[in-house]
Amino acid sequence: MASTAEEQGSESETKEFAYRICTAEELQQLHSSGSTFGGQLDKDCGFIHLSTLSLSLSLSNLVKVVLQNFFVNSDKELYLLQIDSKKPYLLRYILVLSAYFVTWGRSFIPLPLDAVTNAEKLNRSAGQFHWSVLV
Repeated sequence: MASTAEEQGSESETKEFAYRICTAEELQQLHSSGSTFGGQLDKDCGFIHLSTLSLSLSLSNLVKVVLQNFFVNSDKELYLLQIDSKKPYLLRYILVLSAYFVTWGRSFIPLPLDAVTNAEKLNRSAGQFHWSVLV
């Protein structure tokens, strides 16, 4: 569990941003077309997977959990996206393991570029991912 208020975030931060890990290809599509339907898992499930923070899970821990569960064997270039959850889009929150996992809408609509407020490349060395800006 995070030990400082900054690491833990606040309830308002919890709802202010959603986060997504995406591939370089997905980020390129987002920039070139202005939106993305996400990766194959998103397409198979019918919604774009996003995550938010909770008071018991810092961004650093959230990213580690998602990387471990979905990208541990990936050799692709990955990015952490910060998404403005206050944009006028319908987000659906689902509580999973003390963190809110967010779906983008009730029907499968693309994630628009204007909802992405920041993107940071996740660097890998010695089998571990590293990032700094958003944490």
